[in-house]
Amino acid sequence: MSARRGVSTPAHVAVARNAATRSDNRIHEDTVAKTYGFSGGLVPGVTLYGYLIHPVVAHFGLDWLARGTAEVRFARPVYEGGRVEAFLDPTAEPVGGGEVSLSLVDAEGTTCVTGTAGLPAQPAPVFAPASVAWAQLPEERPAADAESLAPGRVLGSLFAPVEADHYQGYLDILAEDPEPYRRAGLAHPGALILSANTILAANVRLGPWVHVGSRVANLAPVPRQAEVETRARVRYRYERKGHQLVELEVVWLHQGEPVMTALHTAIYQLREQE
Repeated sequence: MSARRGVSTPAHVAVARNAATRSDNRIHEDTVAKTYGFSGGLVPGVTLYGYLIHPVVAHFGLDWLARGTAEVRFARPVYEGGRVEAFLDPTAEPVGGGEVSLSLVDAEGTTCVTGTAGLPAQPAPVFAPASVAWAQLPEERPAADAESLAPGRVLGSLFAPVEADHYQGYLDILAEDPEPYRRAGLAHPGALILSANTILAANVRLGPWVHVGSRVANLAPVPRQAEVETRARVRYRYERKGHQLVELEVVWLHQGEPVMTALHTAIYQLREQE
């Protein structure tokens, strides 16, 4: 995983997998997803993020886990069984500040995910981690609405092993070789982003919903089998094209110190179909 420059061919190829068909989020199930105009259940955004992170770590090296950044936007759905190819910018030219462009392309040549990644000289959180306090999870989750997702609202925190029961399954879905991470004694970076979805669903009752993008900043590498705390606060809540969206400030902590921050955006309520 030494840093490489000038990548112009697919840096990672995988067959897209949808492991969330039985999750509470029914947008990943074929019948429900089709009622919202999709061709089938959506492959989760956290999985697509994982496909793109493979070439990022290959390009920048494991230093990326300590201070790297990434921003991804999910523009088109990806479905079970489809071939996906993860690219760094084909021109291999930085887009500014040492960043490279990213894209995830399906078998038809459609760009489904776009983004950037970088390796700044020093860790640079996307917001002040200390601004997001610990809070107790609700005994009963309220419905996701303007009140429960009001800007400034602190969500109940989570505490779990970074390599939880789903960890190996997640790596299998990504067609990821875990050995470089094992040798370094570090957790795969995609393992953390999973709990950005979990913390939203643990705090409010959701119908079918869609992860649409994340802006991530790593602050320190995370040891394998570490216990990680996830905190979140609502940054914005807004409407776009009839959809109701929420942007969360999410911070991950290991032994009380922040290891990653993210702005995590989701459509928490899809517009009604005509």
